[in-house]
Amino acid sequence: MASVSKVSILDYFNIVFEGENGKIESNCKACGTRIQAKRSVTSNFVTHLKRKHQAMYEDFVKRKDMKREGYSSGHIHSVTAHGGNARCCINMGAAVGGGGAAGGTTALEAGGANRFQKNDPRQVLISEAITKMIVNDLQPASMVENPGFRALLQLLEPRYTPDPKHYIQSQLLPAYAYQAQVAIRQALASAHALSLSLDVWRASSRGYVGVTCHFLSSEWQMRSALLACLPLTGDRILSDFEEVCHSHGLAGRAFRVVADPLLTTTTVKPCCLPGFCQDGDEDDDTENGNNAKGEIGNGHGGEAGWEDSWEQCLGVCRVDCFSRSLGHCVTEGLRSCPQLDSALTKACHFYSYITTFVPSEKLSQVFDGPGIMIGVQGSVSPPGRDWATQLKVLRRLLESVEVLEEMSAPGEMGLCVSERALLKELTDTLEPFIEAWDIVSGERQADMNTDRHVYISLALPCVLGLRKHLSETSTPCCPSLLASLSQAAERRLAPILEDPLYITATTLDPQFKLTWSNNPEWHRQLLLEELSKHSAVSEQHPHSYTSPAQAPLPVSPLARPCKLFSFIKQRPISQAKSLEQELAIYLREEPTDEEALHYWQRKTIDFPLLSQVAKRAFTVPACGTAVESIFSQAENCLRPERGCVLPQNLETLIYLKANSRLVWT
Repeated sequence: MASVSKVSILDYFNIVFEGENGKIESNCKACGTRIQAKRSVTSNFVTHLKRKHQAMYEDFVKRKDMKREGYSSGHIHSVTAHGGNARCCINMGAAVGGGGAAGGTTALEAGGANRFQKNDPRQVLISEAITKMIVNDLQPASMVENPGFRALLQLLEPRYTPDPKHYIQSQLLPAYAYQAQVAIRQALASAHALSLSLDVWRASSRGYVGVTCHFLSSEWQMRSALLACLPLTGDRILSDFEEVCHSHGLAGRAFRVVADPLLTTTTVKPCCLPGFCQDGDEDDDTENGNNAKGEIGNGHGGEAGWEDSWEQCLGVCRVDCFSRSLGHCVTEGLRSCPQLDSALTKACHFYSYITTFVPSEKLSQVFDGPGIMIGVQGSVSPPGRDWATQLKVLRRLLESVEVLEEMSAPGEMGLCVSERALLKELTDTLEPFIEAWDIVSGERQADMNTDRHVYISLALPCVLGLRKHLSETSTPCCPSLLASLSQAAERRLAPILEDPLYITATTLDPQFKLTWSNNPEWHRQLLLEELSKHSAVSEQHPHSYTSPAQAPLPVSPLARPCKLFSFIKQRPISQAKSLEQELAIYLREEPTDEEALHYWQRKTIDFPLLSQVAKRAFTVPACGTAVESIFSQAENCLRPERGCVLPQNLETLIYLKANSRLVWT
C-alpha cells in the first residue's frame, strides 16, 4: 500500500507564535490574515480557507481524502493486479436494495472504510452539490431516494451517507433560501435606487408570482434579485406584490414597476414561429405559443384598470417590458400571414431531418453559432424556444439550403423556390427585430446566471431604427406581413418615442444624448420638465434616494489661509449649478461609448442633480427577468403526459435558482 504523507490544515498557514496549552497564531499564506487557535482545534483555519480561498480548501479536502483512502485504494489496487475488476468490490445490490444510508454495507466498508461523519467537509460538499443540482434542474427532492441515483452515489463515493428527501425539503432548501434572503435584504438596505419587475406564470393546475428587484448597489453596480416566488391564489396579484414590497422595506422606494398590462388575466408565453414550437407548445396553444384569449386583439384590454390599481396599490407607475413588446409585434405579424405556416413547418421538418441523418462533422461546416447545437449523429437539436433564435436557424438554413439538400437524400424534405423566396422575405423583414432582441435580451438568454442589466435607454433608439426599416422595406410575397408589423409597432412601440421616461433615460445615456432627436430644442424642454419632477420627488422623499455618506476628502495645507501664501490669488468659490445649467454643460460634451453608470459615477461631482435622476432611470430594465426564463423551464414539470414528478416546493426551487449566485458563490 502506498504511503500517504500526513495532511494538516496548518500547511496552508505560517506559524508566527506558539504559546502555552497549544495556542498558536498563524498568518494565511495566501492573504496574510492573522488567525488564533489551538493546535487541537483547527476549525478557524478550515473556515477561513473555505470562505476566502476555495481552491486551497478543495486542495486540502482532496489531500485529506487521499489519506483516508490509504487502505481502500491499496485494496482495490491489489484486486486489479490479480486480474479482478475494482468496481466489483462494491456491493451494488446492497446499495440499491438497502437504500444507501438506510441499509446494506459495502465490501469497502467491511474492509475498513468508514462512512463520513455528518459534519465532515466532504459529506457537506456532496450534500451541497446534490441540493444545487436539484435546484438547477428543478427536480423533486424525492430523486435522492431513487435506487439508480443511490447506486450511482455508492459507486462514486461509498463513504457518503445520502440525505433523505425530508431533510433536503425541510432543512437544506429552507436554509439556503434564508441565506439568500439575508443577502438580499442587506444589499437593498444600502441600495441607491431600485425598480421592480412582476412576472406571473399560470399552468393547468397552479400558478406563481415572481417579484424581481433591480437595484443600484453602493458600488454603483446594477444587481437583480428575485425577492419572492409565491403560489398564485385567485386574483391576489397586487396584494401579494404589496406584501412582498413591505416585507423587504421597499414601500415608497420603487421608481418603476415593469409588468405586462394583462397579467391579471393571462400568462405571456414566449413567441415561437409556427412549426418551430416544441414540446407540445402548439398543442397547448394554437396561436404561436401565446395565449389566444384577447391578448393580441386590441393590445390594451383591461389596461386602464390595471394602471389605476398600481396607483392605488403603491403609487408606482407601470412600464411595459420592451423585449416582450418586441415579441408581441412579431407575433401579430406572423398571424397576419397564414401562408407562412406551411412553409415554416416544412422548414422545421427539413432541419430536424438533416440534423438526424446528416453526420455532425458535415453539419458543423454549415451551422455554427448560438441556437444550434450540433451533437452526435442521430440526435435532433431543437432550434431554440424563442422566435429570435428560431429565425437565426431559419436564416442559416436558407443560406445553405442547396448544400444541405446535397447532403441529404435527393428529394427528401426539400424547399421549393416559392417557399424559399417567402421565407427569405420573412427573415429579411424581421432581421432588425432580431438585432433589437439581441441587444436587449441576447446575452441574458444565453446565460441566465449572468447579472447583465440592459438599460431602458436602448429602447427608444431601437424603436426609431425599426420604424425606419419598416418604412423602407417592401414585401411582394406577403404584403400583409409588413402592414401588420407596422401597425403593431405603431401601437405597441411608437408611444415610447413620446414617453418622458424613455426620453430622459436615452438622453442621460452618454452614448446617445440628443443625437437621435429630430427636434432637439423640444426634447430639451421636455427633458427639463421631467428632470424637475424627479428633483421635486427627491426633495419630498429624501429618505428614499439618499446616497451613503462619503468620507471627507483630505485637504491640502495650501487651502488654509495664512500670511506665508498671501501672494497666491484666491480661487473663486464654485457655486452650485442649476438643473438647466447642468443639462446644458452635459449636452455640450461629445457623446462617448463609456458605460452609462460608470460615466455617472465619475461625473457625480460635476452633475449632482442629473446623476441622481440617472441612478433611478437606469434601474428600469429593457429585458425580461431570470425568473421569466425559469418559469418557461418549470413548465415542463407540470406536464403529466411526460411522467414528471411535480416538486412539492417548486416555488422554493425557483427562488433559489434565480438567486443561485447569492448562495453558491
